[in-house]
Amino acid sequence: MRINALVIRILRQIFRDKRTMGLLIIAPILVLTMLHLVFNGDEYQPNVGLVDIPDSIINNMKLDEATVTEYEKEIDAKDALSNQEIDGYMRFDNQTPSIVLEGSDPSVNGATLKWLQTALKPLQGNGASFELEVDYLHGSSEMGQFDYFGPVLLGFFIFFFVFLIAGVSFLRERTTGTLERLLASPLRKSEIVIGYVVGFGIFTIIQATIIATYAIYVLGMLMEGAFGYVMLITLLLSLTALTLGILLSAFANNELQMIQFIPIIVVPQIFFSGLFNLETISEWLSWIGPITPLYYAADALRDVMVRGYGWNEIYLNLLALAGFSLLFMMLNIVALRKYRKI
Repeated sequence: MRINALVIRILRQIFRDKRTMGLLIIAPILVLTMLHLVFNGDEYQPNVGLVDIPDSIINNMKLDEATVTEYEKEIDAKDALSNQEIDGYMRFDNQTPSIVLEGSDPSVNGATLKWLQTALKPLQGNGASFELEVDYLHGSSEMGQFDYFGPVLLGFFIFFFVFLIAGVSFLRERTTGTLERLLASPLRKSEIVIGYVVGFGIFTIIQATIIATYAIYVLGMLMEGAFGYVMLITLLLSLTALTLGILLSAFANNELQMIQFIPIIVVPQIFFSGLFNLETISEWLSWIGPITPLYYAADALRDVMVRGYGWNEIYLNLLALAGFSLLFMMLNIVALRKYRKI
């Protein structure tokens, strides 16, 4: 009887918590649906440029299952390649085909080379014999999957742990009465928010620095650009995660409820951050990526670490991260009205 009473009490407690009930059902369905849409998406079709190749050769090539663009000058193809409009461009030098790959994504490199082998088979069948020469704009043939996925994972783990620590820490400030005492003081709401952001921000900067340094200099993660840009990106990403964690903690009553935000807020971002090829995901989901902070951070980290780019290529992503941080800070100021009416 005592065990039955305990079981009934626990079940009633769970059923009364609508948020827990919803997440127990909705969160797994949401994550499984995203996995289904990601892994059952369309096969990737390479975007290939052909530079000044005679029509007699093009007409004998098998050009299906790829988007092909013809260029008269190699400089135009190089510009398209550097802007990631194409995955590679092919030319014929003394009847020998060569391909220049963008090179930053090993899976795209493999798909492009596989398609080229199929496209060139009809030419070999006519008695021609040649080996394809391969060059890379970024990376090399020795570049592994970890080198490509590493920047995304680096950004994700920094975002995840800062979000979790900030949210739980700020929640503890509320539950212990510290926040109420601050609200009773002459401090303005904006001063309270800025104070918390700066206070927690110092720790998150240290955390992000340690994680980035370890990943690059100990694990040997590919690093083609300047380490200072990586630190700037991780700093802005940490600030975004910090302000978002503080904001969502205002809607949680305990640590368990704070953790419940992870499947809804944090996990979906990994699917749209570039860890998976976004061009193979259903088009009606493509709008989700640009409204998530990790989308911009991962793109900037990959530009610096894999492609060796600098400020001119990443500043828009940095502005987006700064914009998210400012938005969440303003929403934090508004959320404090829940605890003190002005």
